[in-house]
Amino acid sequence: MSYNFPVTRTTHPKPRPEDETKLGFARYFTDHMFVMDYDEGQGWHDGRIVPHEPFLIEPASCVLHYAQMMFEGMKAYRRPDGVIQLFRPDMNVKRMKNTNERMCIPDLPDDLLVAAVEALIKEDVDWVPSAPGTALYIRPFIFGDEVSFSVLPAKHYKFMIILSPTGSYYAANDGGLATTRIYVQDDYIRAARGGTGYAKVGGNYGGGMRASLDAMKYNCKDVLWLDAAEHKYVEEIGTSNAFFRINDEVITAPLDSGTILPGITRDSVIQLLQKFGIKITQRKLSIDEICEASKDGSLQEIFASGTAAVISPIGWLNYKGTDYQVADGKVGPVAQKLYDNLYGMQTGAVEDFMGWTYPLNVKAE
Repeated sequence: MSYNFPVTRTTHPKPRPEDETKLGFARYFTDHMFVMDYDEGQGWHDGRIVPHEPFLIEPASCVLHYAQMMFEGMKAYRRPDGVIQLFRPDMNVKRMKNTNERMCIPDLPDDLLVAAVEALIKEDVDWVPSAPGTALYIRPFIFGDEVSFSVLPAKHYKFMIILSPTGSYYAANDGGLATTRIYVQDDYIRAARGGTGYAKVGGNYGGGMRASLDAMKYNCKDVLWLDAAEHKYVEEIGTSNAFFRINDEVITAPLDSGTILPGITRDSVIQLLQKFGIKITQRKLSIDEICEASKDGSLQEIFASGTAAVISPIGWLNYKGTDYQVADGKVGPVAQKLYDNLYGMQTGAVEDFMGWTYPLNVKAE
């Protein structure tokens, strides 16, 4: 379907960040945003691009009380030739559909997300950074803004997209990869079977903030979540999928429990490992097995994967007050190879031998 979104240009453009090597993550936002409405009986309508600015919301809107919302995370990259491209946006569309179904949010037409993203980036293309390690972060989200206290799906929604030029998710990774310390959380849980762990919804993240504060007490950047039933098996690292390399085998938690987000970078990592001939297994892995591997020297690497950070190597785990080092505590060869190929393909520095990139009809000067 062909879309034509009207544009209202801002009359107060924002100053561009002076140093692209110090963007941080989600500290700056572009001049415009995309907005679209949904009404029961009418469907999605009136998609438009308007200035990025605060907007009014009725205090009785259901999202503020019952959290009926969802979001996605994507990035746009500037290739050496100036063309702007996305990375596997079809996977974002698929995951968005699954989240909407779980949260009783009306589905979007399959081609709407990419069309809206492309139209918005055309207006703010000069915001797409080009410094090494940077990208334009894309945050699509939907929320119910019906005025209602009924604990039922809303009848009115807003679909919005905002953009942010970003650097590394972890400041330590600015200019390259570096390892971090992670706290093993064995008290709080991220998700349980039958919940919303596989969906991309705000409640999954808001509920994890207490655990993140606990991690900081131990000088750790984030948490390693254990399963809800037995507090025994590793699941995710912070907001990312987790991988463990033991005796030349890379292990990651399976998706069959419904408690783990099906990360697009996770799927990409698995496919790349298979292509590289590196053994990759999806199975349950206990924290005790990891600690033992650290002690006997067979724990070679731990890394997390996600849209925001791409690949985040882990150098130490803190579990029950004891530090467990990962190999020599430095970035491992598999994590580095994955990062070099993923980010290289995303930015056009490495040939896309997997067919994953999606060039937009947008070019930066």
